[in-house]
Formats: sequence, C-alpha cells, structure tokens
Amino acid sequence: MYRYLIMTVCLLLFVPIPIFAESQHSIKASFIRDGDVWLFMNDKEIQITSSKNVYSKPSWSQDGKWILYQLSTPSEFEKDQQQSEIWAYHVETGEKQKLFYDGYAPTWSPTDNVVAFNASGILDISDLIRFYNIATGVHGFSWLPDGSGFLLSSSGVLQPDGWTSATLYTKKVNDNYHDIDLYGGVERFFQLPREVGTTKENKLIAVYADHFEYSPSKKWISFIVSPTASWSMDSNMLCVIDSKGENFEVLDEIIFGVGKPKWSPSADTLAYIAGGGRIVFGFKNKDLKVREMPVSSTYTPADYAELDFDWLSNESIVVSRVHEQEWTNDFSKHPRPYLVRIDLKANNQIKITEPPSGVGDFSPQFVPSINKLVWTRGASILDHKRTLWKANPDGTDAKEWIHDIDEIVFYNGE
Repeated sequence: MYRYLIMTVCLLLFVPIPIFAESQHSIKASFIRDGDVWLFMNDKEIQITSSKNVYSKPSWSQDGKWILYQLSTPSEFEKDQQQSEIWAYHVETGEKQKLFYDGYAPTWSPTDNVVAFNASGILDISDLIRFYNIATGVHGFSWLPDGSGFLLSSSGVLQPDGWTSATLYTKKVNDNYHDIDLYGGVERFFQLPREVGTTKENKLIAVYADHFEYSPSKKWISFIVSPTASWSMDSNMLCVIDSKGENFEVLDEIIFGVGKPKWSPSADTLAYIAGGGRIVFGFKNKDLKVREMPVSSTYTPADYAELDFDWLSNESIVVSRVHEQEWTNDFSKHPRPYLVRIDLKANNQIKITEPPSGVGDFSPQFVPSINKLVWTRGASILDHKRTLWKANPDGTDAKEWIHDIDEIVFYNGE
C-alpha cells in the first residue's frame, strides 16, 4: 500500500499538468508576409494567397471560421487603374470566395457571418452567396453592436459658401436584405458642426466622420472627424458621442500614422495618442492620453513620443515609445522604440523590453486567449519584414515566435 502511495506522489510531482501550460493549439491568427495572407493554427503556418498583392490587414469572422482580406488587382473596367477585390477564406475547408470586385472597408457583422462593405458610396451586405445594396451616400459606417443595422456617415460637400459638415444616421436591417429600401429607412443621429476643434485656434472643417467604435457598455461611441484628404494626413479630431446622439465632445487632435484609439477591455475608458503632424515631420508631439469619461490624463514623459499601444487590462497599457527626434530619410538614424508598461492606477511606468542595437519594438498587442503580450521587432517604422515576439504581460520570458511578418491579427473568440 505504501509503495502505491509513493508511486502516486512521484507521478504528481514529475508529470506535468497540462491545464497550466500554454496550449499552442488554442492559438489562431492570420498575418501578412510578403504581400500574402497566411494562417497560423495548430502551431503551423499555412499560406492562403500567392498573389503578393494583399494590401490590408485580414479580419476574423465572429465565430473564427472565416478570414476576410483584400487584393489590389488591375481594374476590370478602367485602364491603368487598380481595384480592391474583397475575398473570404474558410479556415476548415480552404474554400476561397470572391465577395466583390471593387469595394473597401469590409467589416464582419458582430453576430453573423455576413460582411458589410462600401462600394463607391453605396453600403452593401454580402451573405457570402450574393451581395445586396443597403444604403447610398455613405462615407463611413459601423455595425450596431447587436448586428441589427448600421451607424452611417455622409460626407460634407463643397458649396459656394464653403464646406457643409458630415452627418450621422442610423439604419436598421433584417434578414430580408433584398427588401431593404436603398434610399430610405434612415434616422438622423447627429449633425456635426461645420468646424470642430479643441480651441479656437485649433479647428478643422468637419468634412468626414469615420472609424466608429462603441465603448464596452455601448453607451459611448468614439470616431474620427477629418477635413479634406490631404489635410487629414496632418490633423484629425478624435470625438465621442453618447449612444443617443445627444452629448457630443471633441477630445483631441490625432493622426492616422500611429496607434488608433482603443477602448479598454471592459470599462468606458478610451486611450489614444494625441498630437498633430505626420510622422515624416518628426518623431515628436505624440502623447498617450487616457479618457475615463469624463476625466482625462496624460502619461507620456517630456521629450518622448508614442508610436502605438494596447490595453493589457482596464488598469494597464503597454506602449511603443521613442525619444523625440526629427525625421530623416536615413532609416538607420531613426529612433528605436521599446516597450513600456504603464500602470494607470499606481501611475507607474516600467520599461519591459531592451531591443538590441539597430532594431526596435513595434505594434504591441495583448492576446487574451493565451494571456501573452506580442509585438514585432524590426529595423524601422517602415520595415515590413519583422519578427513577432511574445512574452508574459510584464515582459518576462520573452521569445522569438514567427519570422518575416508585416501585420498579424489573432482570433480571440471562444
């Protein structure tokens, strides 16, 4: 009897318990390498396309069965022009479906395997069999959180007395897409002021509204207001509005060349990188700010700038940080970013990576399904052949993971 007891104790001591180990088989991601989409699943890399003309970040359907991507191809109808094909790939069967020949901003429904996209100002829906016209005069859009319809924006137009402003609408849909009235069925949600800004001296014309994101409680919506296309490279305004379309506020000036605004995992707290001026005007004036409705705080020290960030929890953020520096076309002289973990509650900051000379740490991303922090390590902000690293959320146990990638998107569903 004692012999069996001793053997049992030994087994408990020396046999690993898999429940505490990281399961590689639970990881599912899609990434871009050399202009093609790849699938990472079951610890294997699977090439999905071989055209080398994928130009946008892939996206996962809500059930993790499909990957959405776009190809830039010669136009079927206009000489010497390009078109943006929208494709879907089925993970289990390897089936590829071309959803539309020329569209942009394809977005999965939050509840079904249905894709909405914009085609020359017409909002369309594809059920992966055919597409349906839903609304016209659309510039930006977002699915409503329950998948029952859309928040839409129409752009301002140039008139003899100047630009009009963007207008927000809502439109409900049901499963009978072919019965939807293309020119009606909308409700006006909010009319933007002609100009928006943080001060009288820092305003821009509100021509476009896009990049809508709902807060975790669905009570607030963040979005970006932009002027004309050329001006938007240097200055845009981050705004929020409540879900009733009543309380509107301009938060700060931002650009598109750094990490996009993100709500925290489960609190109505918005983080963003504030500051105007495109990166080619210098690695400067890019400060991480956190807005916990309605209080705002800044976390970037003087003489530093942030390139990107992600939430680790409601109370901590990881940023990709550089010393402020003027832009140079000599990439070898660019500042090399490193990762810093910020504890918002304790107001404490800790440097968690130390990249070797000649490379920096970019694009931090927290992956809840494996409780890991990942980032890309490369030679410059324009390097498209980086190595993906992973570590614990505090930066310990850092390891190289996937080589030669541009962007990667993890599936974080069940």
